[in-house]
Amino acid sequence: MPSTTLRKTEQSRRLQQRAESMIPGGVNSPVRAFRSVGGDPPFILRGKGSHVWDADENEYIDYIGSWGPLILGHAEPNVLDAIVAAACNGTSFGASTPSEADLAELVLSAFPGMEKVRFVSSGTEATMSAIRLARAYTKRKYIIKFEGCYHGHADALLVKAGSGVATLGIPGSAGIPEEFAMFTLALPFNNLFAVEQAFQKYKHQIACVIVEPVVGNMGCVPAADDYLVGLRLMTEKERAVLIFDEVMTGFRVAFGGAQELYNIKPDLTTMGKIIGGGLPVGGYGGSDEIMNMVAPVGPMYQAGTLSGNPLAMAAGCAMLKQLKERKGEIYPKLEKISGQLVEGVLAAARDVEVPLCANRVGSMFTWFFQSGPVTDWDSSSKSNTEAFGKFFRAMLDAGVYLPPSQYEAMFLGTTHTEEDAQCTIAAAKQALGAVKS
Repeated sequence: MPSTTLRKTEQSRRLQQRAESMIPGGVNSPVRAFRSVGGDPPFILRGKGSHVWDADENEYIDYIGSWGPLILGHAEPNVLDAIVAAACNGTSFGASTPSEADLAELVLSAFPGMEKVRFVSSGTEATMSAIRLARAYTKRKYIIKFEGCYHGHADALLVKAGSGVATLGIPGSAGIPEEFAMFTLALPFNNLFAVEQAFQKYKHQIACVIVEPVVGNMGCVPAADDYLVGLRLMTEKERAVLIFDEVMTGFRVAFGGAQELYNIKPDLTTMGKIIGGGLPVGGYGGSDEIMNMVAPVGPMYQAGTLSGNPLAMAAGCAMLKQLKERKGEIYPKLEKISGQLVEGVLAAARDVEVPLCANRVGSMFTWFFQSGPVTDWDSSSKSNTEAFGKFFRAMLDAGVYLPPSQYEAMFLGTTHTEEDAQCTIAAAKQALGAVKS
């Protein structure tokens, strides 16, 4: 189990300093720099199951899981075997391989409303392509996204985004001309009236509505009871495309994602690394009618040299086969342990009178340092980020690795045990005491 002694940081600090001399901020994704929480970011060397080890040999219970896709844990044997077997035949060909259709068949089996899927190399690429496809299909320009929802770093989507943009307090991003984002309408999440007003103002001009059905990039924020139904009805009435960004929720909150959980069928779905077993991959899919707009069948161009690469396809097949075969066992277990963990930490916060609330959907959750409730970006942004930083550092020292941002969801996998949960609750009791003092 993780050590309760003060963690060592010498090797990770040395590696960070070396990286900073060659890489901006020493990181290849901003949140890894720990700017919003302080302290020394650990350099991870290996993972197994629910635990990871850093360069100083500190052991942690991991609630990041590569930001969600490692639902079966680190170094899952079947996934590793599939990657090694595929690599022995070559890493990439730039040509079609049988495994692409194998994975497509598994993905389509999870989403009844999806008839075709196109694989890409990242979630950003998937959402960017889905929006281009929606514009091609509708012959309209405007898109609706929601404040605090992050759909990747494409220019038109970095408008009131969550995740790292919110963490760093950056209102958008430098380097994006206003003209690139002028057709993006950013509306408050969980507010159907705002969507209705937008459709009235931009009558027959809105190509699509893109939404995270459970938001993960302003912390975990689920849709209100009638919200997704309302979006579905409005987009159908206005003949706009409804896109569910299930990069985080796909195969995570249910085998068929949030659309299975809430029984809502979008027009297009975007997916991320979980369909590649944690390797770099993404995908977007929908009906034949819409997907047949994609080249080479239709006029909407999208391509990628590593799209459908054999390593990711093999890993994805190994992952999704297990999820499909064991879904009756996996998802109830995730629900049970996640519920115990989240409620246990909330109880600990009540004991020491630290304002804390939580949102959870299945094995995806966030503790917000405020009294709550958190339903949108405005309410999420009221969280006490200084208190979260203290909590994060104390938890890290206790051997629990949380996402280094108040505005990121946490993830639990099948290899997390009830013992992991109880150790985390015990660590939280101490860490919340540090926050209180």
